[in-house]
Amino acid sequence: MTLDRIAPALFVLLWSTGWIVAKYASPHADPLTFLSMRFALAAGLFGVIVLVSKAAWPSSRAGWVHGVVSGVFLHGIYLGGVWWAISQGVPSSVSGLIAALQPLLTAIAAPFIVGERLTGAQRLGVLLGFAGLSVAILPRLMVLESPMLQIALLPLLVNVAAMASVTAGTIYQKRYLQEGDLRAIATLQYVGGFLVVTPLALLIEPLRIDWNLQFVLAMGWSVLGLSLVSIMLLLYLIRRGQVSRAASLTYLVPPAVAIESWFLFGETLTVPMILGTLIAVIGVWLTNRKSRVIA
Repeated sequence: MTLDRIAPALFVLLWSTGWIVAKYASPHADPLTFLSMRFALAAGLFGVIVLVSKAAWPSSRAGWVHGVVSGVFLHGIYLGGVWWAISQGVPSSVSGLIAALQPLLTAIAAPFIVGERLTGAQRLGVLLGFAGLSVAILPRLMVLESPMLQIALLPLLVNVAAMASVTAGTIYQKRYLQEGDLRAIATLQYVGGFLVVTPLALLIEPLRIDWNLQFVLAMGWSVLGLSLVSIMLLLYLIRRGQVSRAASLTYLVPPAVAIESWFLFGETLTVPMILGTLIAVIGVWLTNRKSRVIA
């Protein structure tokens, strides 16, 4: 079985655990403080990997800049915005639904920015993915007691901006970082993320960290499982295929989180969630299947 075949499923499985880690870590550290440490450790780890493997750093100043800027979008603004919004009261279901709009925004923007055009079947897949996610999540939103009255407007806007940022970062990566060693690029991207969240953490947070086993385990998995393996898989998928096809995998993450939460925390797995997951799987299959792409 080749990496091309297992990479999408492995990425979804690993990336979905980020929501689980956030639940474990949130009582023990401020969100931006946690991310600042995570990005610093990830950048250091990737830097060591680059040195040991003798991977090539970008050969031009522009290559270094593109690596850092893409990290500002993919890590700093996106993860920083999502984690901060959730810490300010945005329900994870609402945050997940906002994040799931990314494939639609990517599919709309990609033809104008990087010249990608989806086939009819791929367009149908994008729409089915969003429909499946809506079926899975909207019933949960409808039973909330006046959620929009309980959530400040600013955190919601920050969450939307975070979704737009990861879309921009994905397209930026496809346009400017098609060449170069992925290990060196990942190092620079975590530097970019660190440069965003650290000043914000110093400005608005008390830098709270409870040094206990739960925090250490959450940080360890965040750095190794998410920042190392998951991001390398995402960069690999972006480089090997269309950005719209890679982005469509986002549809499978919230249902995966629901299944993991049911298994780990005993949360209810509803019929709409199961049905929506099946629809989303069909949509992702249509968007990612091998087909001729219109130039």
